[in-house]
This record gives sequence, C-alpha cells and structure tokens, in this order.
Amino acid sequence: MQMNPSNPVIIQGDGKVLVETKHPQFDQARDFLARFAELESSPELLHTYKITPLSLWNAASSGMSLEEVLEGLRGMSKFDIPANVLETIQDTIGRFGLVTLETHPTDPKNLMRVTFYNRYVEKSVKRTDTGKQFIKPDGRNEYAVDKGMRGMFKQRMLMENWPIADNAGFNNGDPLAISLRKRTRGGKEFDPRDYQKEAVERWFQEGQPSGGHGVVVLPCGAGKTIVALTAMARAGTHTLVLCNNQSAVTQWIREILDKTSLTEDEVGEYTGQNKVIKPVTVATYQVLTWRRSKNADYEHMHVFRDHNWGLLVYDEVHLLPAPVFGATAELQGVRRLGLTATLVREDGREGDVFSLVGPKRYDLPWQLLEKRGFVAEARCHEVRVPLSRRMRARYERANENEKFRLASENPAKISAVKSLIKRHREDNILIIGTYLGQLREIAEQIDAPLITGKTPQRERDRLFLKFRKGEIKRLVVSKVANFAIDLPDANVAIQISGSFGSRQEEAQRLGRILRPKERDAFFYTVVSTDTKEQKFAVKRQLFLTEQGYRYHIEDYAA
Repeated sequence: MQMNPSNPVIIQGDGKVLVETKHPQFDQARDFLARFAELESSPELLHTYKITPLSLWNAASSGMSLEEVLEGLRGMSKFDIPANVLETIQDTIGRFGLVTLETHPTDPKNLMRVTFYNRYVEKSVKRTDTGKQFIKPDGRNEYAVDKGMRGMFKQRMLMENWPIADNAGFNNGDPLAISLRKRTRGGKEFDPRDYQKEAVERWFQEGQPSGGHGVVVLPCGAGKTIVALTAMARAGTHTLVLCNNQSAVTQWIREILDKTSLTEDEVGEYTGQNKVIKPVTVATYQVLTWRRSKNADYEHMHVFRDHNWGLLVYDEVHLLPAPVFGATAELQGVRRLGLTATLVREDGREGDVFSLVGPKRYDLPWQLLEKRGFVAEARCHEVRVPLSRRMRARYERANENEKFRLASENPAKISAVKSLIKRHREDNILIIGTYLGQLREIAEQIDAPLITGKTPQRERDRLFLKFRKGEIKRLVVSKVANFAIDLPDANVAIQISGSFGSRQEEAQRLGRILRPKERDAFFYTVVSTDTKEQKFAVKRQLFLTEQGYRYHIEDYAA
C-alpha cells in the first residue's frame, strides 16, 4: 500500500472522503472535491465528502475525465484508493454517454434514435423496465423512442442508473434579434464579465446538439441574470423566463430593458397581476402552478405550449415545483437554462434537474469570486443564545415537533438582535426570519418596517426603494426575502429563524448581502443553545462551508 501521510485526504471504503481542514492544501482539496463529491459534514478539523453517482455524472457531463478524478485523488490521499471505491468511480463515470439520444434520420418529427456504446450496453438497457417500456425497433435494425417521451425516458433511465447523453438538439423557436447594450439605459458602461461569458459558452457549446441545455451555478450577487441575458442574445429566439415571485419578475424585466436591445413592446409579464405574452415573457412559478382545487387542471400551463419558445430560463432552478418538472419533461425540444446558487434540493430531486433541465455546465466557487472582488467578502457568525430557565423547562416538556419552533422563537433572541444592531449602527441591516409573530415583535421593538408575504407588492417595492436610497437603514423581512431581491447596499444580515436544516435557504439568505461594496458583509445566525435548532444550524451551514466560509461561534449572554 502506498502511503503519503503528509497528504490531506483519506478515502474510506464506503465512498466517503475525509479532508483535514488545517492542512496547507485544504483549499486545493476542497475545490477539487467539490467538482465531483458532496459535502456531508463540516466539523472544525475534519470535513467529510461523499462521492455519489449524480455528483460523478455531473462532473463527467461538464468534461471532467476519469483520469482527472483518479489522478487528483491519488495525489491528495494519504493511502491508496480502496479497490471497491476505485471500481465504483470507474463504473459510474464510465456509464455517462453509453446511451445517447440523437435526431432520427428518417422520422425526426415523431422519433428519436437511441444509440448504445456496444452490444452489452444495448442488451443491459433493453432489459430494464424503462427500456422495455420506451425503446422500440425503428425498422432499420436500430432503436428509437417516441419524441414526446424524450424527457420521461431520460428521467426514468437515470433512476435505472443509465444517465443519457442527450445529443438530439433543439427546435430554434421563433427568431428574435437580441443584442447586449454597450451602455445601459442608465448610462453605465456594460460588458459581461469573463466568467459570465464562459458560462454561456459552456452551456451553448457553439450550438452543438449536446449543448443548449443545463445548469449554471453561481453565487448570489455574481450576476446570474447577466448570464441569462447573454444566453438569450446567443440563442436569438423567443424566450420564457420563469422565476419565484412578483419582485423577481419586476427585477428581470428591469434588467432586460436596461441591458439589452429589447423594447417594452417585446417584453411581457405573466403573473397573477398581468397576463401578457410577448416575444420575451417573464412568469412566476406560482401562476403556472395555480389551480382552483387539488383535482383541477393547472389553468396556465398552456403558456408553455401555446407559443413557439426557443429558450426556457429557470431562475432558482433548485426550487422548480413538481408540476413544472412535468411540463419540462414534455418540452425537451426547447433549449433550457437553469440558474442557481446551489443545486441542493431539500426534496432530493437533483436527479430530475439533471435529466430534465440538463447537467451542470458551469460552477464557480464563491471564494474565488470573492478574491476577485466580484462578490463581497463575508464573515459568518453563529450567535448562541441560552434559553431562560422557564423556557428550558417548557422546551424539555415539549414533543419533538414543538421543540424546534420553541427554540426558534426564543424571546432572548430579541436582546441579541438589538446588541448586533448596536454593533452595526452605521450599516444597512436585514433581519430575516420565518415566524411572523416573532418578526412583528422585533420590528416593533427596533422601529423598523416589516415585509411579509401579505405585504402588498406596491408597498414592498416602496420599502425596498427607500432601503436602496438609504432612507431607512433596517428592514425586517420574512421568507419573501430569500429569493431574487436586489438590495445592493445591504451589508449585514441577521437570521433569527429558518426552515429546519435547509442549506439552500442559508445560501440564499447570505446572498442578500454579497453584492460588491466598499464595506465587508456580515452574516449572523442567531440560534438557541443546546437545542434542536442548533443541530439544524449545523446542517444549514454545510453548503457555505463547502464554498470556503467558516462560522465564528459567539455565546451571547443578556
């Protein structure tokens, strides 16, 4: 057995990879592992990664070779790669692209050709339940699937551990001339950053059949919208943009008109308030998934089908609702671009994103962008607040479901928040939480406006504008602030309660303060000491730890 005890990595037989955080090569090892493994835990001295089939297939689809994975692991590991892990990596990466979808040469309107790497793969795939259901002879001694089953076939085959390389290409949709402005309507010079251009090139792949579908992963504040605008100009076609809420729709339309050649007559809004379809239309997931009852049809899904779209853009793709997954499975002939700060889905449907929207095409670590000055330097703190004797007794008597909420709404947190506000009296502060009663009490005690899901859109926009102008220095916001709110001057976020162990929420909330600015950004998570909330906080921090952030622990005593 080869031994290199000075290296930072230990590879276990169960596929887990341990990394010493104090090692001089830790940053290098972390960035390398993040390309093909998932972070599972991140205690102070030893981080644990897990090599999974999906993480390996995403790496393979982005061009990472088996040799690159193995050479990197061997160069960083203290010991040889266990034989079973080596075999698993080889088999898993080797599976990607063994089955491909291509345009059918004689019946492109109705069929798609299925090709196999060799006869063994052909026999193995045809024996699967999915193969028996979908694959059929095409009369030319070859095989095909019905074109309408393209998405479902890929989705099911992934579940059978056969990731499909989709090289069948796309319909161009109705053409639309789109160019990026060299100077915005506001008069500022504008040119996409080098990494934004690179992300689009990796996604588009020069218009090759294998390109034009997939996910770009960039941190909040790094300009994912600019990536989408550049992709729209590259594709030159009618585009449907889907995002999370009305505020996001407003921001998208503002950015499209400010930075592209498109006019108001060419950009439409399809929301609960306005339903106008134009060559470029921005819609919310909520309106597309609205129905009158659980058994009724989705009344607005026709937006996908009634127009000859050439590009679908999914903002916050990690939040795609199940009904939109269904529509996406049907619309595999349309180019698709997913945007997100994290591919982590709390429902475990990362595989559906991979098969239906596309594989990860581009991913840039937050810390790298921070070093280049494209996102603000952020300092993360966990502030631990004890429960009072009375609250502790109540907590101990509560059932498991009640304990998390009791800890989250710990009244002593208000004093801790006031102390943090005093520390940052000159800064622009967002106080973010989940429970409305707690948020109302804090807003009242610190004399700050409160924005919740019930706040009318016009009032939200008015308060956000006042915050941007510096007319108010503090805002209390509910979960509506998790996504797509552009507050470039915010540099302090205080999170007083969250959604259990949601890593995506942790990443999104940090993203609210990552716009480049002269001052450093501070992200505080206030948790109750020795409670279920503290345990969930560790899970929430996993994604940010993977990106290179470290949490400073503070114990608060009133």
